[in-house]
Amino acid sequence: MKLWDKGFSTDEKIDHFTVGNDRELDLLLAKYDVIASKAHAKMLGKVGLIKDEEAKLLVKELDIIAKSIEKGTFTIEDSFEDMHSKIEFLLTEKLGDTGKKIHSARSRNDQVLVAMHLYLKDELTEIKAMVKSLFDLLLQLAEKHQKILLPGYTHLQIAMPSSFGLWFSAYAESLIDDLYFVNAAYKVADQNPLGSAAGYGSSFPIDRSFTTQEMGFETMKYNVVAAQMSRGKVEKAAAFGMANIAATLSKMAMDICLYMSQNFDFISFPDELTTGSSIMPHKKNPDVFELIRAKCNKIQAIPNQLTLVTNNLPSGYHRDLQLVKEIIVPAVQDMKACLEILTFSLKEIRVNGGILEDHKYDYLFSVDTLNEMVKNGMPFRDAYKTMGKAIENGNFKPKRDISHTHEGSLGNLCLKEIRAKMDNLP
Repeated sequence: MKLWDKGFSTDEKIDHFTVGNDRELDLLLAKYDVIASKAHAKMLGKVGLIKDEEAKLLVKELDIIAKSIEKGTFTIEDSFEDMHSKIEFLLTEKLGDTGKKIHSARSRNDQVLVAMHLYLKDELTEIKAMVKSLFDLLLQLAEKHQKILLPGYTHLQIAMPSSFGLWFSAYAESLIDDLYFVNAAYKVADQNPLGSAAGYGSSFPIDRSFTTQEMGFETMKYNVVAAQMSRGKVEKAAAFGMANIAATLSKMAMDICLYMSQNFDFISFPDELTTGSSIMPHKKNPDVFELIRAKCNKIQAIPNQLTLVTNNLPSGYHRDLQLVKEIIVPAVQDMKACLEILTFSLKEIRVNGGILEDHKYDYLFSVDTLNEMVKNGMPFRDAYKTMGKAIENGNFKPKRDISHTHEGSLGNLCLKEIRAKMDNLP
């Protein structure tokens, strides 16, 4: 069954090519097509395009379909093009002509649009919650390990003292910046496009304010052409939000891979969180974190993929837009999986408490030792030269009893202030 069926069939190859993997993806989106269809049916009854009793029957059957989706028994067979055609078939099978009326005053185009908006609202909300859980864990770890020093690097060269408190809370605060982008994406998604039909509205006297309120949107996308143009744009907004989170997770995963290596030996994890080698019995590989890094790097490419699919399209609908679904939906699933597994794994992290006892890290303290000379009255440039000569001549004696007190330094992590920033996010 196809919603555009005019009584003749298309070639099987054409059908396979144009449908693609919509059926599989639509199993994740069908819930939202039902939500929108319920709102649409109620609206049709409200404005008198169908009888009140017909609207109630449609809503009742849609509730039954929603339960089958929730139970996992809803399927989209090869004889159906997508979720829309399957749902309309079920309504028609149960209600006859009443079922056929559900498509009045709408197009498959705005069905896809509103389902995607609803889907992304839910998924972005869930991603935000997962980010906040990771944030909470990182702050807990920062507080627990705040006094354990860690080498800081620039250019991958030993630079200055850092701490696990700084390291964990740095990633926590970075996640706040990422959620600014997610909130912006949610704002874009929180606009009802239903009623734009094929992109130019409808001659039926529909009530778009009613469906906007019924589905819980903050507002509607008023201009019907602008609503159509949000297809691809709302996905890209969500992708940018996820790409920022992915960048943070990818960087942290890279740090973890480095810090787990024998050359660093800063952290470790239980054996069950690592993998072995087929020929080297000593190996404990950070496969989980390498895959987080790779998956997150793929997610960072998603905005560019969506741009390349959509950026030279004129206004109005084009079949190119079908492809954005197969780009964004798997990315959402990967994003959630990475957040889940990183949070799960970090709960088991083991921190090496005596890293800086190794004398190869003595030069970490050169700046603090130099600064002590400045505090005692020596001009900075003279102190810098004096310290340089001492290092060159092998006479450097590090000042290890360091004191960093300014906001955000290893001696003053401002964890309460960072938490307040997160708490102030909507």
